[in-house]
Amino acid sequence: MARVKGAMMTRKRRNKVLKLAKGYWGAKSKHFRMANQAVMKSLTYAYTGRRLKKRDFRRLWITRINAGCKMNGMNYSTFMNGLKKAGVEINRKMLAEMAVNDKAAFTQLVELSKSKLA
Repeated sequence: MARVKGAMMTRKRRNKVLKLAKGYWGAKSKHFRMANQAVMKSLTYAYTGRRLKKRDFRRLWITRINAGCKMNGMNYSTFMNGLKKAGVEINRKMLAEMAVNDKAAFTQLVELSKSKLA
């Protein structure tokens, strides 16, 4: 059986890594070994960043909802508790959007939450 040499696949793999390293400074974009290290680290950061983004946005939404609640004389936790008791299932992203752009509707939700807690 003939010996299989891996030149073509090796070159493909290396070119794939070098393509990902395009735009990196100095030898990191030209030399495979340095590019491979930089790309592996970059992909790790990207993976971590995608998870951190979810946390960051949730924190932002909660802050916006809390600000909207404070303007209506309530705090975030009691507001969310009242909504849960009222059976309102709106996610935090939509609540934050309402708190910023549709203050009248958000005020109605706050009043509903207050009435369910009283």
